[in-house]
Amino acid sequence: MTRKRQQLLCITSLIAFAALAAGQANLRADASQTVQAPRFEVDPYWPKPLPNHWILGSVIGVGIDARDHVFIIHRGDSTLNQRTEAGAAANPPIAECCRSAPPILEFDPQGTLVKAWGGPGQGYDWPESNHGISIDDQDNVWIGGNGRGDAHILKFTHDGKFLNQFGKAKLTTMDSNDSTRFGRVAKISFDAKAREAYVSDGYGNKRVAVVDMSTGKIKRFWGAYGNKPDDANLGPYNPDAPLAQQFRNPVHCAEPTNDGLVYVCDRPNDRIQVFRKNGTFVKETRIAPATRGDGSVWDIAFSRDAAQRWLFLADGKNERVYVMDRQSLQIVTTFGDGGRQPGQFFAVHSIATDSKGNVFTTETYEGKRVQRFVYKGVGPVARVQGAPWPKR
Repeated sequence: MTRKRQQLLCITSLIAFAALAAGQANLRADASQTVQAPRFEVDPYWPKPLPNHWILGSVIGVGIDARDHVFIIHRGDSTLNQRTEAGAAANPPIAECCRSAPPILEFDPQGTLVKAWGGPGQGYDWPESNHGISIDDQDNVWIGGNGRGDAHILKFTHDGKFLNQFGKAKLTTMDSNDSTRFGRVAKISFDAKAREAYVSDGYGNKRVAVVDMSTGKIKRFWGAYGNKPDDANLGPYNPDAPLAQQFRNPVHCAEPTNDGLVYVCDRPNDRIQVFRKNGTFVKETRIAPATRGDGSVWDIAFSRDAAQRWLFLADGKNERVYVMDRQSLQIVTTFGDGGRQPGQFFAVHSIATDSKGNVFTTETYEGKRVQRFVYKGVGPVARVQGAPWPKR
């Protein structure tokens, strides 16, 4: 190695070390600063243990009904390893434990399992890969699917009776300008007064679609910045490139608000885009824009006050929840970190709030769980909290 090369490597190492030290110093500074924000403590005892040697696969959605019952949906057998996790489901069984719970589980506010149901049935096409669960104002249950052929939405009663299928399964091509079919739906949200559902459509298509809640008819749709959707391949996300004028897959959420806006998760582009309900672009913000791969903007929930002052954003790549001022889109604080313990995350995927202000999260991939974070009122918290462990 030449002397000049040795000097270059030394200088590069010093610069990298200085950047790392600066980043750690900033993190310590953020952790030492306090702000006024909603405070939470993880409840390590919620939910209660499941019966029947049941376990969860990748938990891919969470929704709350009118009684603050918590619904989750998971992928079960397709994401469980029979040799190491689900020996009772092997053929022949290789152990007494364990086996997958049914796809949809309902818990009461205390974390007791109330009902479990779901899966293939007569009259409808269960998704190849279920994705997202949402409860409308009539306590009906809606799910999407992001499997290769999933081009539909399913609607059930609160107790699991099939009501309707919007769209057809077995999709072979994607078309974000198709007004009759969906393209691998991530999630459904609702504007009950307008009787409209907002569909993040999603893993195949690249759009927000608004549908009639009764008929499932697509009424309007749009792409990033309110543009006409375009299915051209944008290539890998590059944080230093000009901002993409279209969504990347997946468009992971589309959440309407009481004041006539829609907040959209453009997940791999690391941004929240805000629209009026007619699709007019209003503003955007980038979240951890250096995040590649799965992206940083996974799911959004709002606080339950009339003004919906707070926005809670799940970031499954950086393993945290951001607490944001909804109007300004400024990050006020974060909680969580990567890990297996309560209050930590492995691919935090979905997020929801109940009427008491509690936050619920689910984890996909190897995370495979649901967690409850108990609301403790607004007060002083660190800008970077880590796992919000209960006070002793």
